[in-house]
Amino acid sequence: MKADYQILIVDDDESIRRMLSAVLEREGFQTVTARDGEEGLALFRSSSPDIVLMDIRMPGLSGIEAMSAMLALRPGAAVILMTAYADLDTAVQAIKKGVFDFVIKPFDLAEIGLLVNRAYQMREMRREIGILQLELSGSFPYNRIITSDPAMQALCESSIRIAPSNATVVIYGESGVGKELLASSLHYNSPRAQRAFVKVNCGAIPEGLLESEFFGHEKGAFTGAVARRTGRFEHADGGTLFLDEIGELPLSLQVKLLRVIQDREFERVGGDKTLRVDVRLVVATNRNLEEMIANGTFRSDLYYRLNVINLSVPPLRQRPTDIPLLASHFLHKFTVEHGREIDGFDDHALAIMQRYSWPGNVRELANAVERAVVMSSGNMIFAEDLPVPIVHATRHSAVEESEQKSLKELVRGFETRIIMQTLEKNEGNRSRTATELGISRRALLYKLHEFNLDDGECADPVAACE
Repeated sequence: MKADYQILIVDDDESIRRMLSAVLEREGFQTVTARDGEEGLALFRSSSPDIVLMDIRMPGLSGIEAMSAMLALRPGAAVILMTAYADLDTAVQAIKKGVFDFVIKPFDLAEIGLLVNRAYQMREMRREIGILQLELSGSFPYNRIITSDPAMQALCESSIRIAPSNATVVIYGESGVGKELLASSLHYNSPRAQRAFVKVNCGAIPEGLLESEFFGHEKGAFTGAVARRTGRFEHADGGTLFLDEIGELPLSLQVKLLRVIQDREFERVGGDKTLRVDVRLVVATNRNLEEMIANGTFRSDLYYRLNVINLSVPPLRQRPTDIPLLASHFLHKFTVEHGREIDGFDDHALAIMQRYSWPGNVRELANAVERAVVMSSGNMIFAEDLPVPIVHATRHSAVEESEQKSLKELVRGFETRIIMQTLEKNEGNRSRTATELGISRRALLYKLHEFNLDDGECADPVAACE
């Protein structure tokens, strides 16, 4: 809130100090004033103002000198300089040193208000980003990875030990299995959590643009390079760079990546200045890198540089107990997003999802649940709300299973189901159940004994249960 922001006004002209103070207080800010650079610097040290509005030409310590001292004390401080036309070159140089902006005297009060409000908004945005980063670091604890599968739980425990290190990690797993989520967890539970987590999908960028994407380029480096561009390695400096689908990286770029990993330095495309970076590398692939080495499509030296620690995320079909957990999670997520009220899944719909093999893994499950939420016309998800290919695939699977059973097994299964349903309907009364089924009570007892459905009281259904 503006009322929490203090603005330091530094000018040797008392009338300007009073005018600016009155205008900015009407805007809702707190103000404090100083009549020269030395007093302004003392107030900056003692009261830590959020924004400084300061004249360049003052007796004693000039505005430029005071600004340099302020930025040395607090590099992120927002300093706005007030200058006459004669000092314009000096003000432009001050911009290069880190001053937020400058305004030319005689100034319009609306322009002052605009600049101060922009500085306020920038500081608020930085504050919110800081809060968001803290929330992110708390939103990726490993107990937020939804699983009840022992293999996944063991993977999370391993990741807890790995996260604080700077070791390069290779994450193996099929597409859609959650490799990026695991990489995010490694970053946000590491000492680098307050810095950038930068993602690159190596298979989604044309080969001709990959080098520029990784390392940036200088103006004029190639046709279309109209300005300097920083690459992903620079963006990730101090943080983590996640290279997804590393197996799609062409051999020409594998050599350059190897150099960055070894030396932590590179040049932009078209540049000759060597840049150094501090980046933790996490890579992922759905391919077998050792087979690629044998085929000559992946460099063995790069593989051994990358393969310090490797983690393998099991596919969803190997952890069936996670399917209902994840489905419930996505149901809640998408009902909120689409403004729906849906209580849960019909038993048949849930059974279909548990029988399906999910070749697209967690990503496919999320898409299926979102589709079901959109298509549902009631407060439950039914089989008809699920994507047709999933329903057809599980129906085909059920038919195949049936074809593998003998006729006797199929009949027995059908009889068992009908008897149990009728018993339940009649609250366990066998006489009423036999009557409804159109068989004698003795025939029912034989069936219960034959199908192991009795409760042990009729070891001999003829003798004991007449």
